[in-house]
Amino acid sequence: MAKPPSLTPLIAVIVVIVVGAGIGSGVLYYHFQPAAAPGVLTVAVGDNVTVNYIGIFGSGPEQGKVFDTSIYSVATDSIAYPKSLQFHMRSSAANYTPLAVHVGTDAPSGGYSLGGQSYITVVTGFWQGLVGLTGNATRTLAVPPDLGYGPTDPACVAVRPLSFTVPVVQTMSGTAFSKSFPGVTAVTGSTFPQPSYGWPVVILSTNASFVTIENAPTLGWSSSPAGWPMVVTGIGSTANGTGAITLTNELYPSQAGHLQGKDYLGNGPCTSQSGGAFIVTAVDLGNATYTENFNPEVQGQTLIFIVSIVDIYP
Repeated sequence: MAKPPSLTPLIAVIVVIVVGAGIGSGVLYYHFQPAAAPGVLTVAVGDNVTVNYIGIFGSGPEQGKVFDTSIYSVATDSIAYPKSLQFHMRSSAANYTPLAVHVGTDAPSGGYSLGGQSYITVVTGFWQGLVGLTGNATRTLAVPPDLGYGPTDPACVAVRPLSFTVPVVQTMSGTAFSKSFPGVTAVTGSTFPQPSYGWPVVILSTNASFVTIENAPTLGWSSSPAGWPMVVTGIGSTANGTGAITLTNELYPSQAGHLQGKDYLGNGPCTSQSGGAFIVTAVDLGNATYTENFNPEVQGQTLIFIVSIVDIYP
């Protein structure tokens, strides 16, 4: 397939569409192509189509960046088509093919099969924008959140302190030790790296039930378990004598919306697995906090789709 035009004229078209019409809740705007000649097959509700598309953010910090596409040349060109934080390359060029779409809401969850091809149901604004198109015709769609992937779910957003503490000395059960330090045998005096922060850990004592360890970083120790530097800014004693290590996230307001993190502790909202992805959507130096947003990047945003019909199967 020929390489689509660059994003510069596209963004100009989007601005005309969005500013001229205004994006209101529940309304889909799109740029009309000339009406089809009489007798020419056009997409109607209930049809099944194959379509090439480029998905671009129309709002938010990553506005103008591509979040998905069916076109290999677009996927591999990050100069003309800069990519968003959660854009993922598919494994090979063979995986970039026109999307098979059922135009409507009545396809079963597993897809609608026709001639060995499974046609899936897509977000409302996408399939509605295909109606009236002819084969090989192209249209630009502006899809608001309520016709796309819905609003941001506040339950999937967490505000964290920029600085936090880790005990110098910790006593834990043998089971907890094995979970925290997989593959390490508890032997008094042995030293090994802390899995998340990389600093030395020393086993002070061990018995059949418990293991006592000492975290032993130096001031200024830096690691990046979440995807950005965390620096040891303090090592002090506490009332119970165990001591506390202060770690500070080196984050800045200019990074908000442009930085993806990893939930290395596995304690984030809407994720039960260590390594869950989130986006840093705010950094508040005044309150010494930052915000982790575990919603998919496309949720809560206006999305621009450039769609081209390949085939129509009424």
